[in-house]
Order: sequence, then C-alpha cells, then structure tokens
Amino acid sequence: MIGQTSKLCDLKAISPWQRLLVLAMATFTIAPFAPLIIQSLAFRWAWPNILPTVWWHEQRERSPFPLAWDYVFSPSSRVGEATLNTLGIGIAVTLLCLLICLPAARVLAQRNFRGKNQLEFLIALPLLLPEAAIGIALLMIFIALGLAGTYAGVIVVHLIPTIPYMVRMLTAVYQGHGTEAEDHARVLGANRRQIFFRVTLPMILPGVIAGCLFTFLVSTNLFLLTFFIGQGQIITLPTLLFAKISGGALDATGAGIALIASIPGIILLIFTDRFIRNYPLAE
Repeated sequence: MIGQTSKLCDLKAISPWQRLLVLAMATFTIAPFAPLIIQSLAFRWAWPNILPTVWWHEQRERSPFPLAWDYVFSPSSRVGEATLNTLGIGIAVTLLCLLICLPAARVLAQRNFRGKNQLEFLIALPLLLPEAAIGIALLMIFIALGLAGTYAGVIVVHLIPTIPYMVRMLTAVYQGHGTEAEDHARVLGANRRQIFFRVTLPMILPGVIAGCLFTFLVSTNLFLLTFFIGQGQIITLPTLLFAKISGGALDATGAGIALIASIPGIILLIFTDRFIRNYPLAE
C-alpha cells in the first residue's frame, strides 16, 4: 500500500507538460508496431486507405497458397530455423563477450598504465568504421581460415561490434563501485574466487545483466556482418527479413517476420527491467 501510494504521489507531482512529454515518448516508441501488426493481418492494403480493404483471414480460405501468418509458421518460410540460429548465436556471443570483457573492463577501470587512452580508442574503433568495410575485409581472412559460412565464423565476427559496448558498460560499473569492499574481504582472508563470486559479482550484477542484454540485442540485429561471413548458409531473422523487403515493399509475411524478430528483445527488456528494479543493491 505504501509503495502504491508513493507511485500515485509521483504521478500527481508530474506537471501537464511532463505528462505530455511522457505520452509523446510512449507514442513514438509504440507507434511503429501498429503498422506492422496491421500489415501482418492484411491481404490488400493500398494508399490512401487507412485500413486494409481485404484482410488475411478473408482471403486465406480462397487461396491455394499459404498467406501471411500461415506462411510465416510453415516450414517453407524457415522462420523457425532463423529464430533458433538468431537466439543461439546471440547467446553464444553474449557469453563469450562477457568472458572477454569482464577482466578487460576491470583493468581499464582500476589501473593506470601507459597507452591506456590509445587502447580505449582501439577498442571503440569498430564502432567508427563502416560495417560493410569490416565485413568485406574480414571475409577474405575468414575464407582463408575456413570460417566463412560457419556458425563459429558468425559468432566471432559478432564479437567485433559487441565488445566495445560491453567494455564501456562494465568499465563504468567497475568505476562506480570502487575496490573498498574487495579490499575489506581480502583483509578478512577471502581468496580471489570468494571475492569475485561473493563480493564483486553481486555488486556489479545489475550492470552485467544490462550489458548482456545490450550485447544480445546488438548481436540479434546484425545483418551485414552475418550476411558477409555467413555467405547465405547461416540464416538469421535479420537476413531473412532483408530477403523479404529487398524489393522495396513490406508485405504481410515481412511484417510478421519483423514482429517475431522484435519479440526476444522485448521479453528480455521487460525481464531485465524487473530484475534490476527488484535487485537489493540497485537502490
């Protein structure tokens, strides 16, 4: 009851202009999904009609071929394969990125050494270069190494744009907590493993989860690097969606695939938000 009362008080404390701003932000966030939902249920929707003139369920009974969601959920669409590949690659990239970036971020946050600024610039360099240039250059190397067209090659190339984000986020988390708690645990006789799992990790866990979420979202939305290194053999939701919209028009099938591609990120975002809000050390 106390928590609900405080939330009501917070809402009342918001001025009309602030409420309008919040409403505008929510509208700009949710509005892009409305045309996708309508398009995924439409069969014929042309300008200047506000709503489709023929809906998918009206035409499906007369069509000999799968339409819209019928096609999306059919084996011939390969949406199931693309979804499994997208999730599997995203999870693998996130775990590898975390293993690489945890020690690197700790050093960058808590140590001063010669060339530190130059190293931070080199880590962020992939974010400054065009993704197409990186993909074409690495394709030559990956072909020579036998990694082109393999899951391992796609996972490795996804680490290039995700590591800079993870390092930045974890470095900020380490800088925010300092080393005082770890020093106290070390004085009390805790070893390195105990310090990490019982002191360090609980303190930085909200930041780690946020970094993992961001890394997963970046990985699951990469198209060019997946397209170049996968060579058409590794199908993910972004590559499948691009094949559907490459003609310049978004049909019902493409809209359905776009909605499916958005589901993992939305679920993870809701889960992460609730976890961080309820985490004891988040306040």
